[in-house]
Amino acid sequence: MLLKTIQMKSVNITIAFVLFLFSTTLMKAQEIIKDSVVAPVKKVQSGGRQKIDGIIATVGDYIILDSDIDKSYLEISGQGGSIKDITRCQMLGKLMEDKLYAHQAIQDSIKVTDAEVKGMMDERINYMVGQIGSIDKVVAYYKKDSEEEFKSYFFDILKEQKLSSEMTKKIVEEVEITPEEVRNFFKSIPKDELPQFGAEMEVAQIVITPKISDVEKQKVIDRLKMFKREIEEGSSFATKAILYSKDPGSAKNGGYYKMNRKTPFVKEFKEVAFSLQEGEISEPFETEFGFHIIMIDKIKGQEVELRHILLTPSVSADAIEVAKEKITTIRNKIVNKEISFADAARTESDQKETKANGGVLINPKTQDTRFELTKMDPSLYSQVSNLKDDEISQPILDTEENDKKSYKLITVTNRINEHLADYATDYIKIKELALKEKQIKVIGKWFNEKIKETYIKVLGEYRDCEFTNNWLKK
Repeated sequence: MLLKTIQMKSVNITIAFVLFLFSTTLMKAQEIIKDSVVAPVKKVQSGGRQKIDGIIATVGDYIILDSDIDKSYLEISGQGGSIKDITRCQMLGKLMEDKLYAHQAIQDSIKVTDAEVKGMMDERINYMVGQIGSIDKVVAYYKKDSEEEFKSYFFDILKEQKLSSEMTKKIVEEVEITPEEVRNFFKSIPKDELPQFGAEMEVAQIVITPKISDVEKQKVIDRLKMFKREIEEGSSFATKAILYSKDPGSAKNGGYYKMNRKTPFVKEFKEVAFSLQEGEISEPFETEFGFHIIMIDKIKGQEVELRHILLTPSVSADAIEVAKEKITTIRNKIVNKEISFADAARTESDQKETKANGGVLINPKTQDTRFELTKMDPSLYSQVSNLKDDEISQPILDTEENDKKSYKLITVTNRINEHLADYATDYIKIKELALKEKQIKVIGKWFNEKIKETYIKVLGEYRDCEFTNNWLKK
């Protein structure tokens, strides 16, 4: 029953995940609507009949229209999701949750910059254009008259989503779980309700990076110095980042990042970022990713907003061939039992993140060493799927998104078949489930408190809904 309880409490979280990419709510910050103001706003077509579209709920400074529920259903269906188990009451409850998060984020002075929202918007629009075919088709899909109107509309939606997301993070950021709590959580699950975990594998790799000549490095340094000089003379840093930066995570956003000292950036990047003043541009500096310059936009306490440009030096064909010869030699030594894969990784690999651990890869989604086959990155899966136990791959030429090339060897170090959850074997996954349950409880407590102190009104037939949260304040 415990897992079923978690699933029931997580209905709105599931809906939130489905709606995350393409929310279709039309709500914007407005004046609080008085109880008596329930006049219809507009008429919409539904099933060949006209349906009055009016305000059905108010949460703080936000309103929700009846058509917002219909649009949310259409959006889920349009993205291939199933709506058969989502009731209108559940959908309204999810929309009201979003509004309360956003409303409270504003009360708590949580800041979301236009640059952040624009970056999100560009990413989402690029995805939609890739799916539908053109920006004009996207505009038509959302029934807007122009690209400008659509972007204005979409910007407001994404800003509200970001506020909600930041508020959620703030609520759960200090929630931690002890080993004893994990143990008690697992013991409370009936045996016939233990979760089933899919087949997994653990993977290790050795990476050899072609050496870059000093001449090529200097070319990149000189170019970044030229960029710095031109920006100081009035050129746009953001424009240059969009045009020239090789960082796929920020180039399309004008090189923008927001970070604090706990943000997982490499040490060299952090040291430079936190040594600069507002408006200052760094000298070119090197990290394992290439050469950078940074400009600080804003400093807010322990947090900085910055832009950066990453350039990667060119690698000669000769250097690539030398790297291939080196990794081939390493493979031959491993195959001939002259050295173990793990020891070769520790002594020869150029990848700092894995070499100390014998080349073992960490799953970025779980921070565990296991990769579930059905959820594995397709490129990695294609490289390991046909390997037998302890078999070493042939040298693989790997090209990253920023055009950085390297050769690698891969081996499968462990296989775990599909199985029922086991406390010792699956501790990390069980810990995640236990933590999620605790977070849900903390969020539930937060909702109870904030609902009591926030202006909330549910109108018409929706007052008959049975909500997870006490929106009706009964």
